[in-house]
Amino acid sequence: MDKLVIFGATGGVGQHAVRQALSEEYEVVAFVRSPEKLTLEDEHLTVIQGDAFDAEAVAQAIEGADMVVSTLGTPKDSDIENPISVMVKNIIDGMTKHNVKRIVYTASAGVDGEIQGERGQQVMTYLKPYLIDHNKSIDAIKEAGLTYTIIRPMGLTNDEPKRRYALSYDDVPEAAQSISRDDVANAVIMAIPNANFMGQSIAVFNI
Repeated sequence: MDKLVIFGATGGVGQHAVRQALSEEYEVVAFVRSPEKLTLEDEHLTVIQGDAFDAEAVAQAIEGADMVVSTLGTPKDSDIENPISVMVKNIIDGMTKHNVKRIVYTASAGVDGEIQGERGQQVMTYLKPYLIDHNKSIDAIKEAGLTYTIIRPMGLTNDEPKRRYALSYDDVPEAAQSISRDDVANAVIMAIPNANFMGQSIAVFNI
């Protein structure tokens, strides 16, 4: 049974990712700031309380893992510039220390400047600070030589999952629509063993 560490495990995508990883028979380590927000219990789930800004705690959580998933978002209470990339650097350092190569990183549509149409330009302008942060993280992941998959979801909703979402290695079409957090988590977990997704940046959306 492969061991998977999920950072951002109490977030909207992260909680679904934990549940789905368990259903796919992974041994899951959920690294969380607030354990009380993760109510799921399972014999194959270990919850570690910690802060992703704490490099030592991150490295300890990664020890013994086979792969890592990041569904980290921007902390609401952080005054650190580009906080996601700071946390991701700690993850990369922990993976390097413990010789863990596989990572699936959840970013956002727009990191490649790929959302088409006038609406797409408006969205990317609005998201610019977050996209800059994600791009710093992505660049660091690539430079570290990790076996990565970047997931680029369109706008996130709490709708019921459809499991008929679209994937694109390239641009996001103008007709692309928002996608449920549950479906994004599905794309993340399904990407882990998929060799075709390794070294790829993949947009996820509904049409």
